[in-house]
Amino acid sequence: MSRILILLMVLIPAFAFPAPSASGAERLAMVLHVNGAISPATAEYVTRGLERADARGVSLVILQMDTPGGLDTSMRDIIRAILDSSVPVASFVAPSGARAASAGTYILYASHVAAMAPGTNLGAATPIAIGGGLFGGGDEGDKGGPGEAHKQSGAKQPANAGEAKMINDAVAYIRGLAELRNRNADWGERAVREAASLSSTAAVREKVVDFTAVNIEDLLKQAHGRTVRVGQADIRLDTAGLAVEEALPDWRTRLLSVITDPNVALLLMIVGIYGLIFEFLTPGTVLPGTIGGISLLLGLYALAVLPVSYAGIGLIILGVGLLVAEAHAPSFGALGLGGGVALVLGAAILFDTDVPGLQVSWPVLGGVAIASLAFSALVARLAYISRRHKVVTGGEQMIGISGTVDSWTGGTGYVIARGERWKAVSGESLAVGEDVTVIDRNGLTLKVARSAAQT
Repeated sequence: MSRILILLMVLIPAFAFPAPSASGAERLAMVLHVNGAISPATAEYVTRGLERADARGVSLVILQMDTPGGLDTSMRDIIRAILDSSVPVASFVAPSGARAASAGTYILYASHVAAMAPGTNLGAATPIAIGGGLFGGGDEGDKGGPGEAHKQSGAKQPANAGEAKMINDAVAYIRGLAELRNRNADWGERAVREAASLSSTAAVREKVVDFTAVNIEDLLKQAHGRTVRVGQADIRLDTAGLAVEEALPDWRTRLLSVITDPNVALLLMIVGIYGLIFEFLTPGTVLPGTIGGISLLLGLYALAVLPVSYAGIGLIILGVGLLVAEAHAPSFGALGLGGGVALVLGAAILFDTDVPGLQVSWPVLGGVAIASLAFSALVARLAYISRRHKVVTGGEQMIGISGTVDSWTGGTGYVIARGERWKAVSGESLAVGEDVTVIDRNGLTLKVARSAAQT
């Protein structure tokens, strides 16, 4: 009986969970979507997707792209993941009307298979010479963008040695990828030096991409039988009949994508700053400090992964300092106004990037300006009102209160004020039981005078 049970324990899992095929690969094509600017969230999504595909042993990963470009560091993370992947990667610029500008061109060059849908374009891969070290989309009128590609007949001359170094590095990088995948290295260099662009048909003719495909099914059909080099081995693609699975970003990637948006990151910073200021002004309210602390930490995390300007950070710190000074030493708006201006200017130049989708929008800057002005106006109003109000705390709040003479001899005696017996002096003779008014205070001695109603 025990032997039968042991046999069943061995056989049932075998029938319930069939062993993988000899190749260890699923008959599956996994699709990853890269839409919009290439950011740290995009790099993490693609990297984790390739790792998951490698662990599952899928047959092909399809990287469907529509991007204006993105950050250099994020682009290189994606390319590094593609080069390290044991699963072939096919980059597909789709649907019609999509583009693989700037950083997208490098990713196409790095992929094992490169395809484009009809009506798409790629190119304009000139690096923008800014502190963030990123590759811009260029369709916003930046130098070297797609709009300039058709106007320039020669290479763009570097403005300085730093820009020349960056362009030469980008040229060497894209030529290395071209030689690795047997693509047109000369045109890749033109895309960097001249911001050249190509349509899908011209890209096939120039041997920049392998073919055009109407959709993913067409891509799988045309990729079937091709030989690609994955790692140190040549692999013949068997894409016939592959099931297609969409790999959507998980919650962590979606959260990272939201908080690394420069507009969201800036708003988190502002909410965090004002939340902590209000918490310090009114200790014990808890909610402003809690929300402000969480928002500030999320904003600082976003700043850690985005290209930022140190001048922008310095202006924001100065602005915060002036706002705090206004709150603790009201200057009727002078410090607050200066802090608001510094905060807005710092926010305007905080993110060192011209990549579409990675810029701070004017409405957000306007909101920051309005919030700063509102804070300054609020502090100035409270300061003005407080100067007109009667003092209700400290020793000064005794001035003007009423009392009754308890005992009196000559010019000194004792009075009862607010239920307490105080030593008092006066310039006039007072009688027991008379009502008096406190007109001054010297330590624990009150100076009093007969109440006006009695005089």
